[in-house]
Amino acid sequence: MDLKSKGYVDTDSVLPDFLAESNELLAGMEQSLLLLETEPTNQDAIGSVFRAAHTIKGNAGVFGFNEVVAFTHVVENVLSDVRDGKAPVDAEIIALLLSCRDHIAEKLDGIAKQKKPPSAEHLETDRELIGKLQSHLAEPADVVPSASAQAQADAVSAEAASNSLLTVNSAERVASQNWHISLRMGRDVLRNGMDPLSILHYLSGTGEIVKLVTLVDAIPSIQEMDAETCYLAFEVELQSHATKEQIESTFKFIRDDSVIHILPPQAKIAEYVSLINERANDKENLGEILVACGALTESELATALRLQQAAQESAVPVAQTTSAGHADLSASPGISPSAPLLGEILRESGVVHADAVDAALKKQTQVRENKQPETQYIRIRADKLDQLINRVGELVIAGAGANLVARRAKDALLQEATSVISRLVEEIREDALSLRMVQIGETFNRFQRVVRDVSRELGKNIAMVVSGAETELDKTVVEKITDPLMHLVRNAIDHGIESAQSRKERGKAEQGTLRLNAYHDSGSIVIEVSDDGGGLSKDKILQKAFERGILTGNQSLTDKEIYNLIFEAGFSTADSVTNLSGRGVGMDVVRRNIESLRGTVDLETELGVGTTVRIRLPLTLAIIDGFLVGVGKNSYVIPLDSVVECVELDESGYEAGAERSYVNLRGLILPCVHLGKHFQIERSGRRRENIVVVNYGGNKAGLVVDELFGEFQTVIKPLGKLFGGLRGISGSTILGSGEVALIVDVPVLIQTAAAAESTAPARRGMATH
Repeated sequence: MDLKSKGYVDTDSVLPDFLAESNELLAGMEQSLLLLETEPTNQDAIGSVFRAAHTIKGNAGVFGFNEVVAFTHVVENVLSDVRDGKAPVDAEIIALLLSCRDHIAEKLDGIAKQKKPPSAEHLETDRELIGKLQSHLAEPADVVPSASAQAQADAVSAEAASNSLLTVNSAERVASQNWHISLRMGRDVLRNGMDPLSILHYLSGTGEIVKLVTLVDAIPSIQEMDAETCYLAFEVELQSHATKEQIESTFKFIRDDSVIHILPPQAKIAEYVSLINERANDKENLGEILVACGALTESELATALRLQQAAQESAVPVAQTTSAGHADLSASPGISPSAPLLGEILRESGVVHADAVDAALKKQTQVRENKQPETQYIRIRADKLDQLINRVGELVIAGAGANLVARRAKDALLQEATSVISRLVEEIREDALSLRMVQIGETFNRFQRVVRDVSRELGKNIAMVVSGAETELDKTVVEKITDPLMHLVRNAIDHGIESAQSRKERGKAEQGTLRLNAYHDSGSIVIEVSDDGGGLSKDKILQKAFERGILTGNQSLTDKEIYNLIFEAGFSTADSVTNLSGRGVGMDVVRRNIESLRGTVDLETELGVGTTVRIRLPLTLAIIDGFLVGVGKNSYVIPLDSVVECVELDESGYEAGAERSYVNLRGLILPCVHLGKHFQIERSGRRRENIVVVNYGGNKAGLVVDELFGEFQTVIKPLGKLFGGLRGISGSTILGSGEVALIVDVPVLIQTAAAAESTAPARRGMATH
């Protein structure tokens, strides 16, 4: 059903949640299907794929996206046969299900982008995939769900004509062997784009609706009726083996503005009590114990807790009942002057049977001292999180300004107060940044499918090994690193790893290995893409470089510089162009994208053994701890993670006009970069200078400056496109005085020092770890 065409308003308020959840389910579906390639009997993976397809189908039905429902229903039928052992788990069916997963993703993408009706090509793919799916079914099945929305509508009308109200009381309902669901639709359900019939249709997917009564007593006269307001209520008898939580998930998109009560059958109550008594449980809170056994859902618990909280400020009865005899927990809460216990609220509301409450209270007394609180998660918008980080950044700047005023005023009490504020701001900063940290493993897992598909296309046998998946970095960095990693993975498969025949002739295992690894190092994150292929030939790289005019004359290059030539624009060692690579486009883009993130990329290779591309990135792009220095009348910030030590350079070590590029640091030759000379700044007239020793990627260098101001929390501000080609500066920040300080790009300056060192062989000996 197209809700917009029926006159209902846009579904923008809840549609993003549906799309986000569906994409998460598709990602999990893909991982489980890839796992089934190596473990075809893994029942957990089969169940995971089935649940993903079933949930997507049901959620799409709630929104009236019938195309998604119809297609996913056929996928679900095949998965049902696989789960029941009627269809084998082989390479053919896994490849088909992966294609279906991609096709569902395309449908969802069309919904997200509000595309016009699907193209002829998309419909043809639809028919082709459905035909292949039906060929794998043990028994013929309908393309669309058998219980259509229209059939449900007919059932609703028939029951409404013969019954105006379900009159059995709560005790009789519980004694039944069916679930009883009391549903009072919110007034804004239609305005929010929800279709009541689609919701009932989705509910039928969890079991069989044996009785359905529509309550129409809330419908006003025709003169007072609003076409966009929902006045419906339903009493439903459901025969199902689903859990209470699974049944409740049917209503998740209308839960906030509707009244929903789900009463279990008698057999379920006995099961709840048994689970509470027998299962080892370390939960102390009554609500958590009931949720753990399935007698109470998370949303019901949240509603009851809100009622308990509000009861402290109200004096009306604990619960108000609906016309059907149910306690309305969503109504204005009330209570006697003393706040009731949660167990009393649950008993009186009828949400949980008294036997289950008593068993949970008994269990509570046994585990109260061993309670460990569970971690709770909420989904928040990324732009709101970015806004929080920006606010914290401005707070850091304001705090620095307050500290400066306090020092100038020489007021001890004011300095102490600003010191406390600075400490709290730093803690808030750390907490805010930790919210944006995500594990890189999710990004790595995306490439499982790429390796599988591309290696099969090329006729190669390649396995992907992931390590360091738990390594965390800024979400913004993760998003921007995905495309460069994709280039590197494809290049490793296409150029790096040989064919099975070639590997066999070289005495290698026929199956090649692609490794993705991540780890923290010196305040940065290092990502490695390694393969055990043929490696790179220096001679071939040099030949291609001269042919393309990248190198001219008799230039002397180190091995590292030769290998890094592959990152030059237009460079390629491929003998032929394929669909994947060989056109010289990609590796230069990789380096450019990495450098835009204030990172570096280099390469190690050994002919016949393999290649490793190493990317080094900052952990975050928003706020860093810096070390503030002065050069002339200018201020610079050096990232604190890169600073090793500070050394004073006395007058005897400096001669006017001399090009001093090295100092002796306790017996080590340390290459130096004069920031004043590098940025062409007039010196302040001081004869004494300082050296800030920095480390990056195992290399050390010294940055010669005039003054040392100490540690400084830095909010990174971009320089803008006008300064995009400026080397040695990665951004700017605002000092407490309002002045602008530039943030030093340590990797570029170290490379500058290394280049100067390579042109002076007599002084070779750069300090390394």
